Amino acid sequence: MSEETSVEALLEEARLAAAIPPPAERLRLREAAGFSRVQVAVTVGVGRSTIANWETGVSEPAPPARLPYLRLLKGLAEIYPAPAAPPADATPTVPEPAPAAPAPPAPTTPPETLRGPDGLAVEGAPGPCIRCGVTTTYQSTDHRPLHAGALCRVTAPATATTPTTAVPATHTPATATTAMTATPAPASTPAPASPTPAPAPSRPQRRAKSADRAQADLRTLITRAVTEEAERAGGDEDAAGKALIKRAIPDVMRLFDETRTTARYEYTAYPALPDILKKPSKRDPDQIWEARPRFHHPGYSLKIPGITRVTALDVNAAYLSALKAWLPIGRLEHTTGTDGVGPKRSGVHLVTPAPWTHPHLPDPLGDRDEPGALWITDATLRLLLRLSGPKYALTEAPTVHESWTSGATENFLDALRKLLSAVREEAIAAGDTLTLEYIKAMYAKFVSTMGESVHNREMVRPDWMHIVHSQAYANLWGKAYKAHQAGLDIVAMTGTDELHVTGDWRQVFAEGRGVSQMKIKHGDGRAFGEYTIGQVTG
Repeated sequence: MSEETSVEALLEEARLAAAIPPPAERLRLREAAGFSRVQVAVTVGVGRSTIANWETGVSEPAPPARLPYLRLLKGLAEIYPAPAAPPADATPTVPEPAPAAPAPPAPTTPPETLRGPDGLAVEGAPGPCIRCGVTTTYQSTDHRPLHAGALCRVTAPATATTPTTAVPATHTPATATTAMTATPAPASTPAPASPTPAPAPSRPQRRAKSADRAQADLRTLITRAVTEEAERAGGDEDAAGKALIKRAIPDVMRLFDETRTTARYEYTAYPALPDILKKPSKRDPDQIWEARPRFHHPGYSLKIPGITRVTALDVNAAYLSALKAWLPIGRLEHTTGTDGVGPKRSGVHLVTPAPWTHPHLPDPLGDRDEPGALWITDATLRLLLRLSGPKYALTEAPTVHESWTSGATENFLDALRKLLSAVREEAIAAGDTLTLEYIKAMYAKFVSTMGESVHNREMVRPDWMHIVHSQAYANLWGKAYKAHQAGLDIVAMTGTDELHVTGDWRQVFAEGRGVSQMKIKHGDGRAFGEYTIGQVTG
């Protein structure tokens, strides 16, 4: 940027700042345009809570986001001027009858979206769409803002007497706003005023309402991303899906930040991560054992013909469910013995496990190549301690030699988990495969890159990555034990989401695609779906 350009930008910012509207007017302008706080925050490059602070007077706009925010306010003020206040001595007058409405103009051909030689929509400066008023960067053939693919979010006014028909969309996300039909309410006499005013909402009620509004804003972020890529791809869903997967990591990190606007805990990397959490090299395996299962029942064999029917089940969104795990939120501290073990502490532990003596049940530590002491995560240790307790009594408690732990919480990622789960359920109900794959890419990549990854520089918490992985395996072990208790045999259990059982599994698990349900694993060959297996004799 040249010196002259820099000076002009500063002067422009000074002129706009001199006329910045008060906080209440900032709120009015945003609501008049129908923008959410998330939309404005994304546009000017800050968080949703920052926009809330600017609209309530808690803080004032500051660089570098101040200039684009002031520009936005100026533009909105030109579109939605403040209503003129009546003079103090004005007296009400009876309005004269309105003149007859002029005849409607002759219909004209509606503008189309401008497309380039490749057939994709052409982008330009952002502005309110000429159809629906919602900001878009795509242009019409006469170079005005216009959503591509007829993806306008059109709504009928509250007093409309005729239905409003939205133009069919190439792709409509599960949470996108659709056209509504309103009919005039029947005339009725006003109800008498209540003798006692309605009680003011309690603090928990206000907090819950605020949380609902915040989640609605965050859903708008997801909907907006899907709509943008669907528009940019010009109706090519495969291309839109690839683009959404490519942007999944920065998008999910933004969602994560937004779900933590009032959180007190930090999540960035601490400088004193122990060597045990660092990979020796790119080719060497991690030093933390995540208890990955690779179990096969010794009483059954695919090599033996048989008539025992087996169903291969698939756990839905295993890593999404595993985001609810006890995660360390402070600097990891080294302890010896059981000093680092506690219900509200988490990290990694060096343990010597007790022998597993139940060949017909998967070992909760998975299939190990070497016996002896090993480093495990808090999620695995909690599972072993539960199984050694009086409720299960399946093994002895492991011997803990040393630990790297800190204070922990189970709800650190819970707001993100709930948000992604809710949008996932809506996408399934609507048959919206594009949003569904986008959600899957976000939570899967979030987990896989939260350690040491070149694809996500914002978070370096390998301890979290190992714990979430282990939590997914622990959750799968719990499902296997539930099936075993119901009288089903566990034929195989692998990865985080594959469970092969005999018998009527629908009496144990609900069938479906929800996060708490199970479905039959589909694929070619006898290793998937439903197949028969032989029993080992002798």
